[in-house]
Amino acid sequence: MNIIIIEDELRTAKSLENMIREIRPEAKITGPYQSIEASVSALSEGTPPDLIFMDIQLADGLSFEIFKAVKITCPVVFCTAFDEYSLEAFKANGVDYLLKPFSKEDITGAFKKVDELKNFFQQKQIPDLAEMLINIVKPAEKTSFLVFKHQKYTTVQIEQIAFFYIRNDSTSIMCFDGQEFALNQALDQIAASVSARQFFRVNRQYLVNFKAIKEVEHYFLRKLYVKLLIETPEKLLINKEKSQLFLAWMENR
Repeated sequence: MNIIIIEDELRTAKSLENMIREIRPEAKITGPYQSIEASVSALSEGTPPDLIFMDIQLADGLSFEIFKAVKITCPVVFCTAFDEYSLEAFKANGVDYLLKPFSKEDITGAFKKVDELKNFFQQKQIPDLAEMLINIVKPAEKTSFLVFKHQKYTTVQIEQIAFFYIRNDSTSIMCFDGQEFALNQALDQIAASVSARQFFRVNRQYLVNFKAIKEVEHYFLRKLYVKLLIETPEKLLINKEKSQLFLAWMENR
């Protein structure tokens, strides 16, 4: 099996390579390629790979640009620190979507999915598209959340929510009218269930509604300072690595 690693963090790439060698010692591994340009060159000139492990944010942009420059027919396992790209990943030959930091068990699971996909096509001359979509289609986006307050259950509609945030290790909803509700869900789980067009994970603590954004300012060290219509307990800062992604999200609506 020929495997290519596309990853701009060398330490992560080395760790990934070691895991792959433990799981599939017979595999031939090339890379890591750290940029879109280097990846396109490798895929254009070298032996076509059987599998690609691909980061999304590379040194010179998003790896989805690679698919525009060269035809990729093999499965791709996306490995990233961000959860906003799952739908794009599945459109781009994605068979798995691993969030960093990933483990050996995650990589083993990815190989299992690749093997199952290979067996599927070997057993069926004509793929059953409906059966495949059941396994990869994104669940329907949530339109409300069930909350409990003052000994009563009620629902909060998604359009009422200004932002979700983590406070004292617990997740809460902040509504546009100032009401706050506790949620028994992790912020990662919430981010995966709401519209990626409407909500953005600005940092580890905050998931904000586009309609709640008042203005955005440049901050120290190339960070962005996001001001909301509803006051937040602390400043909402976006690091320089994620700032371009955030601005593109705001513009492409």
